[in-house]
This record gives sequence, C-alpha cells and structure tokens, in this order.
Amino acid sequence: MSEIRVIHVITRLILGGAQENTLLTVEGFDKLPGYRTTLVTGPAEGPEGDLVRRARRNNVDLIILPELCREISPWQDWRAYRRLRKLFREERPDVVHTHSSKAGVLGRLAAHRERVPVVVHTIHGLPFHRYQSRMAHAFYVQAERRAANWCDRILCVADAMAEQSIAAGVAPPEKFATVYSGMEVEPFLSDLSARLRVRTEFGLKDDDIVIGKIARLFELKGHEDVLRASVQVIREFPKARLFFLHDGVLRESLQELARNLGIAERVVFGGIVEPERIPGTIEAMDLLVHASLREGLARVLPQALLSGCPVVSYDVDGASEVVVPGETGWLVSPKDVTGLRNAMLEALRDLPSARRMALEGRRRFADQFRAETMVCEIEKVYQELLDRKQTAEPRLPGPCAPQT
Repeated sequence: MSEIRVIHVITRLILGGAQENTLLTVEGFDKLPGYRTTLVTGPAEGPEGDLVRRARRNNVDLIILPELCREISPWQDWRAYRRLRKLFREERPDVVHTHSSKAGVLGRLAAHRERVPVVVHTIHGLPFHRYQSRMAHAFYVQAERRAANWCDRILCVADAMAEQSIAAGVAPPEKFATVYSGMEVEPFLSDLSARLRVRTEFGLKDDDIVIGKIARLFELKGHEDVLRASVQVIREFPKARLFFLHDGVLRESLQELARNLGIAERVVFGGIVEPERIPGTIEAMDLLVHASLREGLARVLPQALLSGCPVVSYDVDGASEVVVPGETGWLVSPKDVTGLRNAMLEALRDLPSARRMALEGRRRFADQFRAETMVCEIEKVYQELLDRKQTAEPRLPGPCAPQT
C-alpha cells in the first residue's frame, strides 16, 4: 500500500490564525502513519512576525515560493501559478489542500490543471465582506465562485463561513463542511502560574484590571473601537489597563488616538507574542475583548474561554458559535461602541459571574478545538474523497477511519 502524498499551499506563514491552523494541520499529519506532507508558502513579509522558524524547528517539509505574494500582481501571480503546476507535476500529490484567498485561487487552478486526484480548500476568513467597495466585493465573489469549480470540498472554520459562501453563490451546500480551527489546548487548561510573571514583564500591576485584545494592529481589527469604549470604563474602574498584543501598521495611529482620548498611560502595547506564549498572556487578563469587524472564527475566543478568561466580542462571522450571550460571554453588534462599553462594564462589575461563564465555555469547547480533533476530521475528508475517486492503487487506511 502506498503512502498518501499531501501538499498544503498558503499565501504566507505570518503569525496569524489561518497560518497557525495550517501549520498545526501539517504537523499533525506528519505524525500520522501513511501520510507525507509538504507545506508551500510565499515569503512571510511584514511586521506581524512569522511561523517559518517553528516550521523548520519541527522539521516540516517547507517550500518557500518568492513569487507567491499577498498583493495582486499579474506577473508574479502567473509565475507562482507556473511554479505550483511544475511542483504538482513532479511530486504527483494525492491531495492538494489550499488556504487563504490568493493561494486558494492559484493553488486550486494549478492542481485542477495537473489533474490532482483530490483538491480541498479551507476558508479561514472570506475575502469578500461588507466593508469593501462594490467592485472589490464583486471581484472576490466571482473569484471564489470560479475557484470552487476546481476543488472537491471546501472546509470552513465556522458554520457562518459556509452560510455566507452559499448565500453568495460560491458553491452548493453539499460542497461545504465545517472543521473548527484546532489548537494546542492543554497549555490553556494548565498554564495557571503565568499571571504575575506576565504582568511584571509588561509593566502591569497585580491589582490592575487588565482588558486584553490579541490581534494584528491592522484595518478592521477594531482597536479604535476598544479605545473609545474604554474611556468610560477607565473612569469607572481607574485601575483598568488596556493590553494590546501583536503589532502592525496601525501602531503609531493607535498610540496617537489613545493620547487624544486621554488614556495613553492606561494602554500597554505588548508587541509580537509567539503562539506558545499566548496562554500565559491570556492568563494575565481579567477580560478579553474582540472587536474585529471580520474574522472566520477568531481563535482567541475559544482560547480565552479555555483559559477561564471572560470574553466580549462583536457578533461577526463565527463568533456566536462559541460566545453565547448569557452563557459563555457577551456579543455586541459590530461598530456599536456604546454596546461594547456597556458589555465591558457589565463583565467587570461582576467578574466572578463572568469567569463562571468562561468556564462554561471551557467545558463546552475544549475537545471541539483540539488540534487532534481538527486533524482527524480533515483526515476523514481526505479518505472519503480519495475513496470516491477510486484511485487505482490501494492505500493505507487512515487512523481516523471507522474500525471494522
């Protein structure tokens, strides 16, 4: 029986949810018998940090294509497409699994043209959204519709991604399946000693009320709304401190906004934090606020709940699949700064009750978001599609396949 050859393609391996998901998938399949995986990515450029060192440290078979860039560039995109076709022709993968919009279009087309038996795409976050111009929105919808014809299955990190895609006419319902984004769960359940250490490291006091946000300092991530909502929060809770983790192009403008609002001394910009340090930084928080305006299903929401940290989130995309109002946290309409402020105040006025809701989230979602669960679900999809294609050569049964 032959091994199953899988090639994953993602636009860039920066520090981000889609990238962590993809790398954990590849690392997980590297541990499964009968699989050989390769991860193809473009250069990890930008201020966000990258996961390339981790991939190499964990001996991931990594190929970096300089031509695979994030921005639309007809010449570079054509070269990347040709490179991918050549790679697929030489390696003859059984499965090509693409991630993110650019790699999703180029990778699916290249795999389709090279007659790869099974082509899968994961939607981590849709490239079209309500905050775009009509022209950009129409362009991305059309691109996703075309690319859907070149793959066998579209996986979504939340039901909301499938629902929005179906509503936009990307593909029929039977082409979609939800596989929640996996993570290394145990550190969030067990890292209970980091609170004081992390606070000391970032200049936070033990009695500060720490309101955290973990997201790139980038457009549509909602840091401006959190700053504005926090003015009244800080008035009522003078010991409240905002703790922004990550970096990005908006850092200087956000610092200026904090100064203009008169709360600059109450805001800590923690910079880039490697994924393995996220459990400890969440442990240092009393409340996590997620105010992004678009996000497939932000990993930080289940991560906070797993850590027992209360959450307030804008009700966007898949957030409601983990943040259940009155049960596991607070949901607020997008851009409702007043509602965001009120939810933060309600949580902080009764933190013991807020923590009980977070622990209920931990109880509900710990197994659902394990990386092992994600890998097993994806492996079942591969096996189903390979069996359906009736490939000529018999293959090793997957470890997640039903036992007979």
